[in-house]
Amino acid sequence: MTHVIEAITSRTSVNNYDPTHQLSDAEIGELIALATQAPSAFNGQNWKFIAVRSPEAKARLHPAAYGQQKVLDAAVTFIVCGKLGIQETLPAALASAKSVGILDHATYEGWVGAASNMYGPNPALQRDEAVRSASLAAMTLMLAAKGLDLGSCPMIGFDAGAVTEAFNLEASDVPVMLVTVGRAAADNWPKKPRLAVADVLSFA
Repeated sequence: MTHVIEAITSRTSVNNYDPTHQLSDAEIGELIALATQAPSAFNGQNWKFIAVRSPEAKARLHPAAYGQQKVLDAAVTFIVCGKLGIQETLPAALASAKSVGILDHATYEGWVGAASNMYGPNPALQRDEAVRSASLAAMTLMLAAKGLDLGSCPMIGFDAGAVTEAFNLEASDVPVMLVTVGRAAADNWPKKPRLAVADVLSFA
């Protein structure tokens, strides 16, 4: 079994953390460097992460997360945002791929033009793409945490408006998910069973 398959099959959602465990700036940076290996449309990388780890910041996030204790106990809680307006930030996101010759000029211009036509007049599609990109990054972040022997948990239980206000998010930031990361305490549930493949798979 490869390491990635082991991470997928053994990862669980951690609700109880060791509150004494901390992560350094470098360790948090490593997690996000791995998270940003996730795919995104046009390689637009339309995501943003806020690492909530100081006692003061945790205290601000705690009520917006409906008082969930894991926000206080985890070493860090990431606010994972998708960014609206991917068509506006795409030229900068693709610049490095163009500069090293992965994308030629025609492809670069074609992708930029296609994104402008797709997303520019369609705010709903911009939001869909923001949610997709942030969700892919969040899952990659959780697998990265598992690979570094850390526990994690995705959280949809939060007030997006309150998070936006408490952390001064920009109008283009869509807070999609919170992800807690830290050292798991002993009293967590084991991995819960999944539905049978036959229940969720069909062939066409």
